[in-house]
Amino acid sequence: MQYIDGFVAAVPTANKAEYLRHARDAVAVFKDHGAIRVVECWGDDVPDGEITSFPMAVKCKDDETVVFSWIVWPSREARNAGMEKVMADERLQPENNPMPFDGMRMIYGSFEVILDE
Repeated sequence: MQYIDGFVAAVPTANKAEYLRHARDAVAVFKDHGAIRVVECWGDDVPDGEITSFPMAVKCKDDETVVFSWIVWPSREARNAGMEKVMADERLQPENNPMPFDGMRMIYGSFEVILDE
């Protein structure tokens, strides 16, 4: 069964084009190391919550937009092997492809697919 890495981040709205360039560069690296698909979504209707929400989770500021993304891997084993190679890949090192957002406020996790209709 496929395996998913999911991410939520707050990106300065003014950095949308820079973020898209960063993401496109990263897609090549992830796919070179076994990812099946990479999806990047720019927040359009992401409400603030009273108890919890995407904006609250990443401490989104007024001049930022929430980004929601995921990477699809063929399996957890493929993800573990691929992610190790991704992290070592020179193309994604900060000096070669700096993140155009505060990575300290990004949340992420890995998920086993249990339903895919």
